[in-house]
Amino acid sequence: MFELRPCDPVIYRQQTRRSTLIVAVLFLALAMLLSSLAVMLFGEPGGDNFRFNVGGVFAGVLITVALVRGPFWTQPWLAPAVYGWQLKRSLMSVTNVMHKVSERVQASDPAAIKLLRFYHLGLTQMHELDANSSAQAQLVGEIKAHKAKMQALGMDIAQTRLDPAWLDSLKNA
Repeated sequence: MFELRPCDPVIYRQQTRRSTLIVAVLFLALAMLLSSLAVMLFGEPGGDNFRFNVGGVFAGVLITVALVRGPFWTQPWLAPAVYGWQLKRSLMSVTNVMHKVSERVQASDPAAIKLLRFYHLGLTQMHELDANSSAQAQLVGEIKAHKAKMQALGMDIAQTRLDPAWLDSLKNA
């Protein structure tokens, strides 16, 4: 279950730039080291060593991904990037069933109404974190109308958790 949490957009962007730089430098170092090592061990002096260079870069990609998804995933310096990735994955899971969400909201399905509210809150946060105010401006009317509908129905508008049961209920509907 994913839950939205407050983030300062300026600090978030600083921290994600720093973690991106760390991962990029790690990848570059690994790719260069492994390419050089492959050429040194298997290459021919003055020959075509392109495949060994590509193999080293590919191995660098694999090792970098394994490190990021493995031991780095729980490190504090990567936490903002992990949160952003999880936020975008959660929003995508809703986007993938948005046609059903819209249908079920029109039918006043409580799960769909809550899911759409979570989507609006998550999308608002994502746009703030990414400093994408123009995309956010396009949704203001829809978000206000949906919030008013929830208030009229007496529903809690603070839907900060993505409940997987909401998605399951839409997929089975």
